[in-house]
Amino acid sequence: MGIVNTEIKPFKATAFKAGEFVEITEADVKGKWAVFFFYPADFTFVCPTELGDVADKYEELQKLGVEVFSVSTDTHFTHKAWHDTSETIGKIQYYMVGDQTGTITNNFGVMREGMGLADRATFLIDPQGVIQAVEITAEGIGRDADDLLRKVKAAQYVASHPGEVCPAKWKEGEATLAPSLDLVGKI
Repeated sequence: MGIVNTEIKPFKATAFKAGEFVEITEADVKGKWAVFFFYPADFTFVCPTELGDVADKYEELQKLGVEVFSVSTDTHFTHKAWHDTSETIGKIQYYMVGDQTGTITNNFGVMREGMGLADRATFLIDPQGVIQAVEITAEGIGRDADDLLRKVKAAQYVASHPGEVCPAKWKEGEATLAPSLDLVGKI
């Protein structure tokens, strides 16, 4: 899946956010860090647990300059209905994007063939609109917003510290690595 380090493709969609329907395009993504959080469908089982988990971390993500766009092939009307009827979904303050045409889902390569549903997938995008990280899980495996937050911090660190990389399980404030010939075979 050669999508990391590629720029997001053009799109236009309607989202539900802060009690309103808003039009968004790829231009709304550029200039800030963004997370595209794809999920199969509204009114399901694993999806609300994931969306609620991200909602609990949204304020922290915002402090890091990150905007969140949850995306399913449901309509923006369905997102509003779910937001209005579910306590878990009702706490969401980020964009809930309706992708009923499948344009965005197909642009990111996560449309389930013949089903019209998105895979459970997360994309981290830098301010230039370039995809920096991807996570895709099987239907029954929910994602963890704490790990997403860790990946955001690592990506932002690497972007602001050329020549350094973050090792496995890196957490903010821990040591990084500066790849060089001297490190080969010593880690």
